[in-house]
Amino acid sequence: MENQQKTGAFKIRGATYKIMQLKREELKKGVITASAGNHAQGVAHAAKKAGTTATIFMPVHTPHAKIDATRNYGAKVVLTGESFQEAYEASLELQKETGAAYIHPFDDYDVMAGQGTIALELLRQEDRIDTIFVPIGGGGLISGIAVAVKTINPHIKVIGVQANGAAPVYDSFQKKKPTNWDRVSTIAEGIAVKQPGKSTLPIIMKYVDDVVTVTDEQIAASILYMLERGKTLIEGAGAASIAALFAYHHHFKSKHCGLIVSGGNIDLDEMSHIQKLAAMNHVGSESIAINS
Repeated sequence: MENQQKTGAFKIRGATYKIMQLKREELKKGVITASAGNHAQGVAHAAKKAGTTATIFMPVHTPHAKIDATRNYGAKVVLTGESFQEAYEASLELQKETGAAYIHPFDDYDVMAGQGTIALELLRQEDRIDTIFVPIGGGGLISGIAVAVKTINPHIKVIGVQANGAAPVYDSFQKKKPTNWDRVSTIAEGIAVKQPGKSTLPIIMKYVDDVVTVTDEQIAASILYMLERGKTLIEGAGAASIAALFAYHHHFKSKHCGLIVSGGNIDLDEMSHIQKLAAMNHVGSESIAINS
């Protein structure tokens, strides 16, 4: 339940671990990144704790809650581009000018290692788990988790989940070669990434057992399910793993299945739209117990 994490998402893990590796000289120049929202808050908070400045580029349509939270943690926010990719490219230009340390949201081994601590904690709490569903954007979360899981127990299956409106990793996994998308569209803006990471994709191909997709309607229905039945608020990216459980539980044999709920920073202004989408999909009709 990484929606209960500090800053409301798992991203603080990778951001903190990466910034911890920087030398004093590097910290003096500040840090810079691009993010669809959750990584921004993680970097902003970690930078503040480390006593350095943070500049963060975010897509113009990032939920206001994520923008405000990032600024409240002390970071400078620059809104640009329609998607993460455009914001990322703009942030690289400024990084060249300033020399600030770049904290990539997923395509960095230190960031992946930080995210992988989730798997260590999960398996320490429940060592019977045989399958884990993990949301995928650029692939940093699932890369860290997959390496950790397979190192501890190679028999545990790791299943990646993407929104079908933003599924370049799914396509890459099926075609066995990198595949980029020109445009992505999903309510799960936290995983709306146009291309897999250059460092994450090889790890995914090697350690992940399968990648599936879910629709926005399934994601919306899972958000409402957890709100009504689990009494907890999660965002679209965080709901992807739950949507996959409902959609694919007949396809995967599992006695103890783990779900990574990656974040809970949802824009409340979108709830009416989510309700409409959820009405187009029926979820939770079968007896599936979710232990949150």
